[in-house]
Amino acid sequence: MKHGKMILGELHADIPVIQGGMGVGISLSGLAGAVAAAGGIGIISTAQIGFREPDFDRDPIACNLRTIGKEIEKARQIARGGIVGVNIMVATQRYEDYVRAAVLAGTDCIISGAGLPLDLPGVVAETENGMPGRSHRTMLAPIVSSTRALSVVTKYWMKKYDRKPDFLVAEGPLAGGHLGFKREELDAYTPENYERELTAMIRQAAELEIPLIAAGGIYDRRDLEHCLYLGAAGVQMGTRFVTTEECDAADAYKQAYLSARKEDIVIVKSPVGMPGRAIQNAFLEKVAAGERFMTGCRHCIKTCDPKTAPYCITRALINAAMGDVDNGLLFCGSNAWRAQKIERTVDIMEEMA
Repeated sequence: MKHGKMILGELHADIPVIQGGMGVGISLSGLAGAVAAAGGIGIISTAQIGFREPDFDRDPIACNLRTIGKEIEKARQIARGGIVGVNIMVATQRYEDYVRAAVLAGTDCIISGAGLPLDLPGVVAETENGMPGRSHRTMLAPIVSSTRALSVVTKYWMKKYDRKPDFLVAEGPLAGGHLGFKREELDAYTPENYERELTAMIRQAAELEIPLIAAGGIYDRRDLEHCLYLGAAGVQMGTRFVTTEECDAADAYKQAYLSARKEDIVIVKSPVGMPGRAIQNAFLEKVAAGERFMTGCRHCIKTCDPKTAPYCITRALINAAMGDVDNGLLFCGSNAWRAQKIERTVDIMEEMA
């Protein structure tokens, strides 16, 4: 039986799946456009999105800001009228400029985490007000990991901006990349404990009449159906889409997922101060042994101190995305080890329909 449409504010998706934003260079126009064309919501990660520009090392932020519009436009051409959005981390240096660039480029939605996006509605409204004739309002979704965070961001938005989030993304501890949990919280995780928290967030969002999307550890139709049973409006999936033909990462990056065993997936301490989930590899072994790989600063995350960081996370993520996996950081979700083959995005979306 097929699921009904996923309705998130003004966005109506045929399949209740949002493809999670994955940076650096993993979910760009190719993947986002393919997911959107197949009936879901495709998300471009703005994290160091301009890394392929020739002057990136000299002026990374300028490269990123001018590339946001290019990638959104390319995704739209692939999407054939489907829904294309962006993920922008609150911890990004000059976060507000990334938001403005995405709105000016006509993104359908902005999903924002790695911190609470308390002032996102103000930046978006200011930008939209300077765009006469704009045909639609940008849908906004904070990423939250607890009932407390959900309460803080929704109350703040309603009090200061008289606006509720158009939808919420509840990202759990099984997600990939940087995580919104302390290390001790990750160590204490049990499926039962987190399901209680997720159910409480769904109930809290329902009282506010805000659709909630479940994220983190979602891999197949059974996971989707369980989240819908709990009351979620849909799910966000990232890891499953990495091993697709359309994913923007290099083939060697995808092969690292296919080769990973369950025990290879580890929690690491990122140079920017957050815990993250990644595939154990030669690079992480060198870091653990005390080698330092800090070569310049690409102005990515506010919390990074280049003087003490063991490596530049931008360079490590770019290396991985470009296929130099032995010298790169391979972020992944908890289910990366389940990937057995390269799939087509349209087939995954048909499974989830």
